[in-house]
Amino acid sequence: MSELIDIPLETETGRGQRSGASPAFRADVLEGLAQAQKVIPARWFYDHRGSELFEEITRLPEYYPTRTETGILMAHATRIGRMLGSTHYAVVEFGAGSATKTPLLLDAIWADAYVPIDISGEFLRESCEVLAQRYPDLAIHPLEADFTCPVRLPRETAGAGRLGFFPGSTIGNLEPYDATELLRSMRETLGTGSYLLIGFDRIKAERELVEAYDDASGVTAAFNLNLATRINRELEGTIPLEDLRHLARWNAQRSRIEMHLEATRDIAFEVCGRSVEMARGETIHTENSHKYDPRSAATLLLAGGWETLEHFSDPEGRFMVILARAQGDELVP
Repeated sequence: MSELIDIPLETETGRGQRSGASPAFRADVLEGLAQAQKVIPARWFYDHRGSELFEEITRLPEYYPTRTETGILMAHATRIGRMLGSTHYAVVEFGAGSATKTPLLLDAIWADAYVPIDISGEFLRESCEVLAQRYPDLAIHPLEADFTCPVRLPRETAGAGRLGFFPGSTIGNLEPYDATELLRSMRETLGTGSYLLIGFDRIKAERELVEAYDDASGVTAAFNLNLATRINRELEGTIPLEDLRHLARWNAQRSRIEMHLEATRDIAFEVCGRSVEMARGETIHTENSHKYDPRSAATLLLAGGWETLEHFSDPEGRFMVILARAQGDELVP
């Protein structure tokens, strides 16, 4: 058994992990459940169990994005490295998770530091311990934070170039306006002269898309329902889990897959002492996954302060990875 490496885990307010439920989690859940169309932001999927389940999803035969994006990075990492040149970079990964694709990038560029940012601190630390054993000379600065807001990077990275890494088509979880704001936030975090390597899932046949989010083995259903389990555990919830079912559907008008938790009968429950009712067939909207083509992806990046340098795709055109550069300050309001 390998010896575990003690990697300090920092938060936005200092070292150590926050105890108890996140106030932001509580606020988002209570606000979302009070709306006519109940909704909870997808970022709250990722407690430790949610992160584990998502890693299982990435290995499912129906879930093409992970293996397709990995193939793109394997095929084009050397070229990406040449485009980035001999600058020494601090690689900042937004929503790092298990960081399974990160070595493909680290092996192709001059990396002096790695700053993984994730909302799940325990899972983040575990993945960093694995990377530290593979790259013993790489300075690793894990940061537990909500990367949807500007993040102050460790002062030890001040002298390096900045390369943001945002794989997995996570940008698709956001509405276009929110995605633009996230890209602007990343632009602020990384600064002038920085680069961003980002994954986008492409528009394709409805059947293939739905199957990727409603697998036959039920792992995605468990991932979706784990959000309700987390609410019960952390927010004194009484949601009857047995009366909710996973629902995935394609919204062609908005070019997105939607995930919902649907009530199979009329139910009533409490969260933080507040009463909530759901009629049979009513849903809690838990995730969107917007799909893009090269033009719409480039337009989104431009609105967020990033200029597309090149996009890389697989032969079947199922997924794309884009290398972008931060626009000058004068172009960013």
